Amino acid sequence: MSETPTNFGFSDIERTDNYSEMTYIAAISDALQVEMRRDPNVLIMGEDVGGSFGGAFKVTKGFEEEFGPLRVMNTPMAENGFVGMATGMALMGLRPVIEVQFADFITSAFDSIVQYAATNHYRWNAAVPWVIRAPSDGGIRSGPFHSQNPEAWFTHTPGLKVVAPATPADAKGLLIAAIRDNNPVIFFESKALYRSLKGPVPPGEYVVPIGVANLARPGKDLSIITYGSQVQEALKAADTLAAEGIDAEVLDLRTLKPLDTEAILSTARKTGKVLIVHSATINTGLGGEIAALISQEAFEWLDAPIQRLAGLDIPVPFSPPLEDAYRPSAAKIVERARALAAF
Repeated sequence: MSETPTNFGFSDIERTDNYSEMTYIAAISDALQVEMRRDPNVLIMGEDVGGSFGGAFKVTKGFEEEFGPLRVMNTPMAENGFVGMATGMALMGLRPVIEVQFADFITSAFDSIVQYAATNHYRWNAAVPWVIRAPSDGGIRSGPFHSQNPEAWFTHTPGLKVVAPATPADAKGLLIAAIRDNNPVIFFESKALYRSLKGPVPPGEYVVPIGVANLARPGKDLSIITYGSQVQEALKAADTLAAEGIDAEVLDLRTLKPLDTEAILSTARKTGKVLIVHSATINTGLGGEIAALISQEAFEWLDAPIQRLAGLDIPVPFSPPLEDAYRPSAAKIVERARALAAF
């Protein structure tokens, strides 16, 4: 059997001798196939994931043909019910990967996730090895019901792990790690990156450990700490800043819970100036927790107040100019970074 998906065209996967150049979405599909072929206890469930449809974004197109309807299970539009069912499966030794069509709809399963799955290990030492794949983020003009970034709800919840990859390689490696983890994992995927971002992805059982950040770009003048789609915006901004003589470091968190606190403190202590960026709304977002950590543990290294750039505290607009005003971008990062560098 091949180690990469067969259901994507040339635009999604390009072969080389030792790796594949894949889109972000193809890397996710690849991870699922690798794990389903390796472990018969891994199964997929969600709305329209089976048959010829293969999910809202075609991640599992063709999977039912290979793995059968008992391992690629279509569910009704009842997230609280099928996430609860997945928890029962996980308690009995299976490893369900649950697709909620959009991260926005995860609220319907909040009780099953937060009240039950997240507390099982603490309450009676029971592993709940499921993964929820949650397509999140905006930038694609999908309005308030298909563009949210609800990660802060789950980083606030003991018993869960939360992941948000920014590259195709990390999308594959972190998803494989999440499937193998004995804890429930919320796996946030940036929809805007699905087919817009392509990169090298190692073949086979490639694993990126949960809880380890990635230094996406080294620098010495200031630190940009971010995750998900904003990593790409931060890297674009860093290129612009470099042309102006400002050397920005970019730290990709990759995992939001548990945070790689050492990597965060290391970059803050190195540059003394920190800008935290995320697409989610700024009010009580993850950036506030990161800022508090740095203030408590690295205050004496700081040369400027910690800055945050995030989504506005409003529902995500549908109108393109309004959504652009709502979201962080490379241009906005450059503007805030210039001011920070000059402080």
